[in-house]
Amino acid sequence: MELILKYFKNLTEDQILKFENLEALYQDWNLKINVVSRKDIDELYLRHVLHSLGIAKVIHFKSGSKILDVGTGGGFPGIPLAILFPECTFHLVDSIAKKLKVVDEVVEGLGLTNVKTTHSRVEAIDGTYDFIVSRAVAAMPTFVHWTKGKIAKQQKHDLKNGILYLKGGDLTEELKDYKTTSIFNLSDYFEEAFYDTKKVVHLPIKYRG
Repeated sequence: MELILKYFKNLTEDQILKFENLEALYQDWNLKINVVSRKDIDELYLRHVLHSLGIAKVIHFKSGSKILDVGTGGGFPGIPLAILFPECTFHLVDSIAKKLKVVDEVVEGLGLTNVKTTHSRVEAIDGTYDFIVSRAVAAMPTFVHWTKGKIAKQQKHDLKNGILYLKGGDLTEELKDYKTTSIFNLSDYFEEAFYDTKKVVHLPIKYRG
C-alpha cells in the first residue's frame, strides 16, 4: 500500500481506504477462485495495482469519460483505475466467467458504483468509449481487430481517443505497422526494478461511424 501512496499523493480518504481494502478482498477471493498467481498475490500492489495505475501517469481521465477494459482477468487495470477516477465509468469485460465472479465480488466489497462487468467476447460489446485499456491480452494487431468500431468520436483529452495498452519487452516488431503509437516507459515514473521493461502504449484510433 505504501507503494501507491508513494506515487499518488493526493488521494482522498475514501480512495486510500479502497486501495487498502483491495489486498484482503483479493486474498480471500483468490483462495476460492484462483485469478492471481501465488507470487503475484503476495506482491499485489507492485505487480498489479501500481502497474494498472501506470496508465494514470500517462493520462488523467476527465470527468464523464467512458473506459472499456478488455480481458480484465481479475480486474486489472480497471478496478484500480476506477478507484482513482470515481467520476469516470469503467466497463470490464472478460470471456471467462469465473474471473468476473471475483471482479464482481471485489467491486461490491469496495462499494464501487462506477464499474460494470460483462461476461462476453469484446467483439460482441456494443457502444463506444473514450479509451480502451488492457494488460497484454493479445498482440496489438489482434487487439485492434477485436476492438474495431468501439472508439467514441468526441475528443475530451489532449491524448487522442484510442487504446492504452500495458505491455513489456521489445515491441518493435509488434508495432511496426502502427506509425502513430506513443510509448511511455513506466521506468520514467516508477523506480522499482519490476518496471524496467514495462510500458504504456498509446494507439490513437479514428472514429468510424
